[in-house]
Amino acid sequence: MITVMAALLGFLVIAGLGLALSGPSSGQARTLKRAQAIVGGGAPTARGGRRPAVNAQDTRRRQILKTLREQEKQQKKATLTVAAKLQQAGLPDNVRGFWIICGIVGLVVMAVVMLLGQKPLIGLGLGFGAGFGLPRWVLGFLGGRRTKKFTEAFPDGMDIITRGIRSGLPVHDSLRVIAQETAEPLAGEFKRLVEAIGMGISVDQALDKMYARMPTPEVRFFSIVLAIQAKTGGNLAEALGNLSTVIRARKLMREKIKAMSGEAVASAIIIGSLPPGVVGLISVTAPAYMAPMFSDPRGHIMFMVGGFWMSLGIFVMRKMINFRI
Repeated sequence: MITVMAALLGFLVIAGLGLALSGPSSGQARTLKRAQAIVGGGAPTARGGRRPAVNAQDTRRRQILKTLREQEKQQKKATLTVAAKLQQAGLPDNVRGFWIICGIVGLVVMAVVMLLGQKPLIGLGLGFGAGFGLPRWVLGFLGGRRTKKFTEAFPDGMDIITRGIRSGLPVHDSLRVIAQETAEPLAGEFKRLVEAIGMGISVDQALDKMYARMPTPEVRFFSIVLAIQAKTGGNLAEALGNLSTVIRARKLMREKIKAMSGEAVASAIIIGSLPPGVVGLISVTAPAYMAPMFSDPRGHIMFMVGGFWMSLGIFVMRKMINFRI
């Protein structure tokens, strides 16, 4: 009996040592490896697996941002050309005629200065400045006035589209209603938009052309809303209603800033016009006193230096009172 028990105990000891030395079975080994992977052993692999996905997302995001910046730069360059300025002002797209008018204005100013007895160099400089700057300033003024009218009437157009969609009209028919029922320049721009879409141009391309003619943030917001709705779907009436609210809030903020900066604008206008006004009054009341400034070379140098500093001061004051919303 004792011999049997000793043999059984020896068998159990040997089997236990064998199991301890041989390690777990294949199933247990797989379970142990899986547990180690979940707890910490496989964490670097998981992180290593996620890192390429995160890097790919970051790379794609950077590429999208880079593409958007390039498109914005190209659109800004396109809106700064003479042809774009003529379209923004609502004038015929005749670049050659514009440059002919610039040349005529420059020659007239130079001839007037020469007839007043000034030196040819002064006449040439004033003629070049008037021919190159005056028509462009007039063109920018007309374009800014037309853009302002368009921006003020744009929320009403969004309301028309919103009410049309809620009543069951398609977007194209709502755009046609804006082209027929609203005043210029809103009606003209939407009429061109409807005609472009009717000729088979996509909505995105037609809106890009509209933005080239009227480069305002409101038109860009409108094109983004339509593009997102066309790709992802959603309630277009609600989106355009929110856009109309945002545009009206921007208008109120713009008017508030204009009222708050009115004193600074008036001060800048007075300070900027004071030196030329004083020179003109002294030239009228005491011509002999101001004659050396126009005839002496030192007076010409003083005029040039004074004009440079005046231009720099006006530029700085304009930057101080020009608020972008």
